[in-house]
Amino acid sequence: MELEQKLRSMLSETVGRCVDRNTGILLSGGLDTSILAYEAAKCAELKAYTVAMKGADAPDLKYARLVSSHLCLEHHVLEFGMEEVYQALPKLIKILGVFDPMEVRNSLAIYLGMGFSKEDGADTLITGDGADELFAGYDFIFNKTPEEIERDLRHLWSVMTFSSFDIGNSYGISVKAPYLYEKIKGFAMSLGVEFKVGRREGELFGKWILRKAYEGLLPGEIIWRSKTPIERGTGTSMLASFFEKEISDELFDERRKLYFNEYGVRIRDKEQLVYYEIFREVVGPPKATGEGRHCPQCTSVLREGSKFCRTCGAYPV
Repeated sequence: MELEQKLRSMLSETVGRCVDRNTGILLSGGLDTSILAYEAAKCAELKAYTVAMKGADAPDLKYARLVSSHLCLEHHVLEFGMEEVYQALPKLIKILGVFDPMEVRNSLAIYLGMGFSKEDGADTLITGDGADELFAGYDFIFNKTPEEIERDLRHLWSVMTFSSFDIGNSYGISVKAPYLYEKIKGFAMSLGVEFKVGRREGELFGKWILRKAYEGLLPGEIIWRSKTPIERGTGTSMLASFFEKEISDELFDERRKLYFNEYGVRIRDKEQLVYYEIFREVVGPPKATGEGRHCPQCTSVLREGSKFCRTCGAYPV
């Protein structure tokens, strides 16, 4: 209980320093952003922004509306379609410098949400970046032995990056990520695994101390909501099936062979083909230059010690 109170106090102080007159929050209705919304709403009249793809199963909408109602937030929702997707992709891929489908799908929702908030007058946005990495929110991490969890977390801390900052900069928006402030980050890194992973009614949960610290202050559906990746929560995961139908097998085979034979780039699926061709236009083809290991699927230089290619998403490499 003492550590939970300490965490609440630190988050309250940290979030309070992030809030000014034109501050908004990208609200997914997940645990992380809901906690930040709870703290920020104590300081100012906060605007919350949620995005979802038209026609998709986008559970973030349901939970964001629940949180907004609970905290009496001014809640704005943007439902976007393929027209907005096609307009955004060249700008987004140029900012990111990648054609990894998962990164593009996740960051697309952030890009559209930030643009939506900018049009509404927000000049500062609060995001939940860092909570999953610091407090063991990913199920591929917390469903392991304590020793393995600790090892995997330390690796994550050494390589974690967040597209929100580059996207925010492109809009002239100041992005505030309270979980990444040194005080919170240091506290999280010092905690034992037993404070990050716990079991409730037979089910394992990550971010245990965050859940317990705000239990009773936010609706139970929010406190015990399982981790939902941005692409699933906003519905951008449906882009994979959309491009699978949109591009013929003949065209895909032709382009895939061309890019492999000419440039040594292996295209895994039709969605990646779309992003790669945009990448070539706005960034240029990946270059097999520079020191260090190169990705066997796209030739880009890999970060030292990395098992994952940030440019194309290949794993393991």
